[in-house]
Amino acid sequence: MSRFSLSVLDLAPIGSGQTSTQTLKSTLELARLAERLGYTRFWLAEHHGMRGIASSSPEVLIAHVAAQTERIRVGSGGIMLPNHAPLRIAEAFHTLQALHPGRIDLGIGRAPGTDPATSRALRPFDGEQFPALMRELLSLSRGDFEEGHPLHGVEVVPGDVDLPPVWILGSSGASARFAGSLGLGYGFASHFSPTPPLPAILAYRDSFQPSDLFERPHVIVAVAVVCAESEEAADWLARSMDLSWVRMQRGEKGLFPTPEEATAYPYTPYERALVQERRRLVHFGTPAAVSAKIREIAHETGADEIMVSSMIHDPAARLRSYELLAGALID
Repeated sequence: MSRFSLSVLDLAPIGSGQTSTQTLKSTLELARLAERLGYTRFWLAEHHGMRGIASSSPEVLIAHVAAQTERIRVGSGGIMLPNHAPLRIAEAFHTLQALHPGRIDLGIGRAPGTDPATSRALRPFDGEQFPALMRELLSLSRGDFEEGHPLHGVEVVPGDVDLPPVWILGSSGASARFAGSLGLGYGFASHFSPTPPLPAILAYRDSFQPSDLFERPHVIVAVAVVCAESEEAADWLARSMDLSWVRMQRGEKGLFPTPEEATAYPYTPYERALVQERRRLVHFGTPAAVSAKIREIAHETGADEIMVSSMIHDPAARLRSYELLAGALID
């Protein structure tokens, strides 16, 4: 394989005509396939109140997937920290680390991963608190609050393990220097963000300070991919994302649509423009074409790792997309 590694980001999409039980079974099948094919990590996202996304509790899914696989690293892509008390996340990931030593990752984001009403149902959300919450999480895990601090003496249990490797995830570059200053990994969400990742990555590397979690900087770039035997087949599969994106922009909630539903939908000129803009973020086509684009992204960004997100309605076609890509990129 080339100098970057390849990993999977799964949102556990619940497709039209499918159930959440079927979706989560498909997630496990994908994780097992990714392990057999040589992918490095399998990460699960956190989304709430989205009818077409089953990954509302990534720590539960991580435990399930890790228990049903043997080697692949399993983690969050990511935990949306302002939705949670830092102590609770420290406890959950200490527990996962104890259950599956050396195989757990903790990716952390600052966005709510949901709509404002659902966010309020979780807890009052304030993204501006993210740096303080992040420092609190790390200090609770290490037990290094000084005497006199309100949290001095609070113990994270189990206490005979540490947090797994931690990445801060971003889509705009706002957290890049912060991640570097803490000596953490950094992940950029190019699978949905139109912001060029390189300035953030350079800022992260420039500010990086070695830590007990990372001796050197580690960059993950997430990309949206649909891979099939032909460009026409890949375009057909990618149409589900077109309609899903339009519905999301209108604030509509629903299951992930089929390509047939997306093809039959009467897009307005404005919606067509939205789809065209969104398609620029999706790398679809044959294995040769998609792998060439991924190598280009890795070269341009200097990423240590490319993490692939494939939102495809048909579970078999989704597995095949990852299989084709691995055949082109993994030795």
